Amino acid sequence: MRKLPVYLVLDTSGSMTGEPIEAVKNGVQVLLSTLRQDPYALETAFLSVITFSSSASQIVPLTELSMFQMPDIQATGTTALGDALSLLANKIDSEVTKTTTEVKGDWKPLVFLMTDGSPTDSWQKGLTEFQKRKVGLVVACAAGQGADTKVLKQITEIVVQLDTADSSTIKAFFKWVSASVSTGSQKIEAGGVEVGGLSELPPPPPEVNIVV
Repeated sequence: MRKLPVYLVLDTSGSMTGEPIEAVKNGVQVLLSTLRQDPYALETAFLSVITFSSSASQIVPLTELSMFQMPDIQATGTTALGDALSLLANKIDSEVTKTTTEVKGDWKPLVFLMTDGSPTDSWQKGLTEFQKRKVGLVVACAAGQGADTKVLKQITEIVVQLDTADSSTIKAFFKWVSASVSTGSQKIEAGGVEVGGLSELPPPPPEVNIVV
């Protein structure tokens, strides 16, 4: 079976303490319960969570939706975005089956990255590692006004910004992520086509502003 890998890369630095980190936890639960009601997503989507603060760690390896359990996350430390991108590159190498002449590998991963600040490590080094990997789509979300959209624009063309990092806004972002993953799995199931850009995703809700 060809998986559609979905990586959530989430900032859990100290500035996310309180409402933002609670909203992220709830957002992941909303995402899960929505996707579990979608037969296409249940069939193909596998989900992984990577968090980053003073360093990055994969708290959930790539897991099918029915088995996925989100551990508790705490907000603390700095913003090691470069470390997160390097780790993501390594996990894509080890968890995603590559297509060869003999075998059709997995679909290209969808990556959703969320941060509320500026990187505190050498993020360019991590980005160089990550850019060597083939991914289908990367969406970067600047949660609130403190996030550095210029850095995110160097990671991906698709950058969205939330005016505030509060629970209703973050929840709206995760609902949009769920809808995007659903669209991705439906396209694959219907015609073996991968989502290629923002225009193929569902339109974002009013809380989610596209950064041009």
